[in-house]
Amino acid sequence: MIQKIPLWRQAGFRLFLMVLPFLVLVFILAYLPLYGWVYAFFDYKPGMTFAEMPYAGLKYFKKLVQDKYAILDIFRVLKNTFAMNFLGYLFSPLAMLFAIFLSEIRSRKYQKTIQTVTTFPHFISWVLVYAMAFAMFSVNDGLVNKIVLRLGLIDKGINFLINPDYSWLKMTLWQLWKGLGWSAIIYFAALSGIDPELYQSAMIDGAGRSRMIWHITIPQLMPTYFVLLILSIASFLSTGMECYYIFSNPMNKAYLEVLDLYVYNQGIAGYNYPYSIAVGMLKSLVSIVLLFSANKLSVVIRQEGIV
Repeated sequence: MIQKIPLWRQAGFRLFLMVLPFLVLVFILAYLPLYGWVYAFFDYKPGMTFAEMPYAGLKYFKKLVQDKYAILDIFRVLKNTFAMNFLGYLFSPLAMLFAIFLSEIRSRKYQKTIQTVTTFPHFISWVLVYAMAFAMFSVNDGLVNKIVLRLGLIDKGINFLINPDYSWLKMTLWQLWKGLGWSAIIYFAALSGIDPELYQSAMIDGAGRSRMIWHITIPQLMPTYFVLLILSIASFLSTGMECYYIFSNPMNKAYLEVLDLYVYNQGIAGYNYPYSIAVGMLKSLVSIVLLFSANKLSVVIRQEGIV
C-alpha cells in the first residue's frame, strides 16, 4: 500500500511557500494599484471621497478620440515615444557587443576596472546626470563650450541643453551612457554558460578570435538578446519619465514629452486625474497586445517564445 505524503512534506509545496512572499509582493505592488483605474470613470478632484465623485462614464475615454487637441497631443507624445524606443532598439546590440569585446580582454584587472567604471553610471540619479551635463554643455561655464571657443571653432557659446535640435538622439545617447554597463551584465552571465569545447574545436579547425566571435559567441548570445528584446517590447510605451522630465524645458518639451511624462503632466501637474488614468489604462492594454504580438513573432521566427 502506497502511503500518501502529507502536503506540507511535498517538495513542490515547500517551493511554493518559498515563492509565496514574492507573489504577495507582486500582488501588492502590481495588481492592487489597479483599483485606481476606477477613478477614470468619475469626475474626481483631490479631497473628494468616493461617494462625492460624480459618475462620468466613458467621458474621458471619448475625449481621447473626439477632442481635437487631445488627439494632437496623443499623436505628438506617441511619436516621441516611438522614436525614443526605436532608437533604443537600434543601439540595443551595443550592450551585447560591449560584453563580448570586454570578455576578450586578457587582463582581469583591466577587465574588472572597465566593467566597474561602465556600470557605475547606472546607480547615478538622473538629477546628478543633468548636473554633469550642465557642467559640460552649459553656455557660459560648460567645458565643451570653453574648449570649442578657445579652438576658434565657434564665435559664441551653444546652449546644447536647451537647443531642441536632435533631442531624440541626445536623450538616447545619455541613456546609452548610463545603462550600457548595466545592460551588459546579463550577457556576461550568458557568456559564462557557453561550452568551452566549442571554442576548442574552432581553434583546432584554425579559427581566429574574430571568427569564433562571429560563428560561436554571437549565435550563442542571440537567444538572450531576443528574450530581452521581447521583454522590452512589452514595456514599449513605458519608457519612464525621470530622464525626460529632468532634461525637458520650454524649448525641447515638444520633443521630449513621452507618454509617461504626458500622463504625469496631465494628472499630477494639471490635476486632470481621470483623463491621465484613462490614458494610462489604454497604454497598459496596448502594451499587453504588443507583448503577445512580439511573442507570436518570436515563435514564428525562432520557434520559441517566452509566454
